[in-house]
Amino acid sequence: MKRFLKFLIDILSAVPLLVLGNAFCLWHTVQDIKIKLIILFFLIIYYLGCLFLPERKQAQSRKLAVLSHGIRLIRQGCICSVMQIPVSGNQISTLLMNHMMIHPAPEWLNSGLLIGNLLMFLLMLAGLFLGGVFRTVVSSKQVKPIWYLFLILFWWTPVINLIIFHHIGKIARKEFYFERAKAELNIARQESEICKTKYPVLLVHGIFFRDWQIFNYWGRIPAELRKNGARIFYGKQQSAQSIEKSALELHQQIHAVLEQTGAEKINIIAHSKGGLDSRYAIAKLGDAPYVASLTTISTPHHGCAWVDDILQKIPESMQNWLDNKYRSVFQVLGDTSPSFLEGVYDLTAEHSKIFNQECPVPEEVFCQCRMSEMSKAFSAPFPLWFSYLCMKHFDSSAESDGLVTADSACLNGKAFDLLKLSGTRGISHGDMIDLNRENIPGFDVREYYVSILKELKQKGF
Repeated sequence: MKRFLKFLIDILSAVPLLVLGNAFCLWHTVQDIKIKLIILFFLIIYYLGCLFLPERKQAQSRKLAVLSHGIRLIRQGCICSVMQIPVSGNQISTLLMNHMMIHPAPEWLNSGLLIGNLLMFLLMLAGLFLGGVFRTVVSSKQVKPIWYLFLILFWWTPVINLIIFHHIGKIARKEFYFERAKAELNIARQESEICKTKYPVLLVHGIFFRDWQIFNYWGRIPAELRKNGARIFYGKQQSAQSIEKSALELHQQIHAVLEQTGAEKINIIAHSKGGLDSRYAIAKLGDAPYVASLTTISTPHHGCAWVDDILQKIPESMQNWLDNKYRSVFQVLGDTSPSFLEGVYDLTAEHSKIFNQECPVPEEVFCQCRMSEMSKAFSAPFPLWFSYLCMKHFDSSAESDGLVTADSACLNGKAFDLLKLSGTRGISHGDMIDLNRENIPGFDVREYYVSILKELKQKGF
């Protein structure tokens, strides 16, 4: 009933826009010039209000207000388009019947006026759609670029363009309600500061990435944790080096955070190879007394056997070429001495056997391992769908996230959690760090990390 009433309100709000779009016919229908001008004046004011007055009643932030405004404009445009069909059909049929001498039409109704009226309607409609799409582009993270590309290619195609507009609006509307609910949840629990752990949190990234803030490795996660009281810092190690070299950089950052905050210890949450870097710092570089907890996310503790297989098949000359190209690119991006090969070779199953013997996690450091399962190849973009297929070819029975198997992600004697979703979507290696900023049905990655810190807080960390 509530949805029906909202739909009815949407239709009623679109009626003045429809009338404005048919201003040429309206001008000839109304006889009194004063009434004409008054009606047109208020219709134009209403139209400009729809275009430029934002919605703030339902939104929790300026960004959500912009998104809500964009959704409303697209929705009004779609409704007006559908409502115009019978209006134009009636006008055209009346004109045809007049030509066929079946039924007389008003003297003012002719083909030239209908063309002018249609152009007026299309101009009004263009304002709604352009305004809606622009606001959606700047405020939505869930509408994929492919839909904007479809819109560029098919904006001139009747019906198809309407379907695309409707789909963009539908995705944006789901995002709006999801984000608004999250904002309301954070406001409700603001005082409790459920993520305010005793010790600050150090987020340690994996291989082939850096701690850029323009495009954060951890997506929307850090901001969500801070909203709930967390003190967040980053590992800041280079994108690809040996575990030993990365751990040394991490060791320096650990002590920099301790000095900055005055804390006795830190909580480490590490993704992928970052978990191995953290283990080396704890076991080999004397950081165990300064680490309260270590939470590894999709870390290949026992290596990636499929990587061993691929490295054996790639000629050494090709490996060196990749290493040189990688170094030249990431030195420009900020690394001082990146090494593709050092990073990859330390992820092999053969190296991991030696590493696990030399770098056990001390008992005084609380350690837990977490992992997700990717259900099908194309539930993640390249290169994860490619690596998923490689893993399935190597071991078809293995549960994996596209890069790491569940068997490799767990440590003997440590708490382990394998996250699964019902259905075929699954959660990839990148999904666990919000790499694509995607709201996945059944899995809220931001809330997942909130729950991790909530549990650490309850344990006194």
